[in-house]
Amino acid sequence: MAAVFFHHVVGDLTVGKLEVAELHDNDTLDAAARAIAASPEGAVPVWRPRATPDEPPSGARFLGMISALDIAAFVAVAGIGDRAMGAVVGEVVQPNPGLLREVDPGTRLIDALDLMKQGVKRFLVRKNGTWRGISKRFSVLYYGKWLKNMDSTSPSSASSSRQLSSSASSTYKFCCLSREDILRFLIGCLGALAPIPLSPISSLGVINPHYCHVDASAPAMEAIQKVPPDPCAVVVVETAPDGTRKIIGDISAYKLWKCDYAAAAWALANLSAGQFVIGADDNESTPISAIPEPPISSSLVEEIGPGRSPRAKKFSSRSIGFLNNQLHQMAFRMRSMYRGRSTPLTCKSTSSLAAVMAQMLSHRATHVWVTDEESEEDGVLVGVVGYIDIFNAVTRTASPATS
Repeated sequence: MAAVFFHHVVGDLTVGKLEVAELHDNDTLDAAARAIAASPEGAVPVWRPRATPDEPPSGARFLGMISALDIAAFVAVAGIGDRAMGAVVGEVVQPNPGLLREVDPGTRLIDALDLMKQGVKRFLVRKNGTWRGISKRFSVLYYGKWLKNMDSTSPSSASSSRQLSSSASSTYKFCCLSREDILRFLIGCLGALAPIPLSPISSLGVINPHYCHVDASAPAMEAIQKVPPDPCAVVVVETAPDGTRKIIGDISAYKLWKCDYAAAAWALANLSAGQFVIGADDNESTPISAIPEPPISSSLVEEIGPGRSPRAKKFSSRSIGFLNNQLHQMAFRMRSMYRGRSTPLTCKSTSSLAAVMAQMLSHRATHVWVTDEESEEDGVLVGVVGYIDIFNAVTRTASPATS
């Protein structure tokens, strides 16, 4: 069962990975936002500038990681809207060199998983040289097509491979592996991990009951102050008289991935946690209750017809006319930002580990909230499952004796 962890190495996961594109601490938050939009987990590594233009990435120059939540919180505190996005990354990022580890491509997967269970979120791995992935089948997960010359075994191709290796020795190429990459690899090896993936998460001890939460009526900024390092999320709940908590949504780097940071910052500074996570529904018809509705023109009333409520009409810029008030413009941006994001990602305590892994991978999420299967009400929260919980579960019985 555990042979996959001992017979595979980190280099097997680098097939198809792009070369590292560095974000430096003197870059702007605008540049960081663009980098985050193209990265997993809603966060990117931050590096100190190169001493020379051709200096390769290294763990010594790694500074820390910046997330979508970090940017939104900074802009909210700065209170200057879009202008805050011109600030440099160094003003926002919290130094934490332990989040990234430079590893050799020959490092066993079991050793890499142990590092990630200790808090490492990225691996910096060398790509140049004669290293080859285990097979071409993993490349389809990154590019949607086979990489060329991956399965060449002729003498001529071997000779060209050696020439490529010698020429590449003078030019360093590195890629970054994330926990999402590890999870993607595990999804492809479910058969080798049986019967663990088909077991309920409640029986595997995967559910983490220690999570950070805020009440829906609390200010959204209060949630920012409680965000843990992993998973980087705070759940927003409604607490019943019996003490049970019903999930409303969550505030996390994953939820703010690719968001409008100025609008998110305004919401963090002015709305309650409940209003922040609810935002607008898929039809853009849910109002932000803290924002007064703009006046409705008589032509709109005539279009709707007498005796019908104007609020029943679908929310859109055409239905309310031109929003010349800055507050109402921000309300419109808030509605657009949260469309399709208001529903938290949840599973049942009886869900299988494979199902939870598939949820996280398909949504590119860092965590899944777990609700009680036996509760009479929907959404009663019992815990959370994150990357480390999954890695602990799949490696719990891994040892050389079982491989």
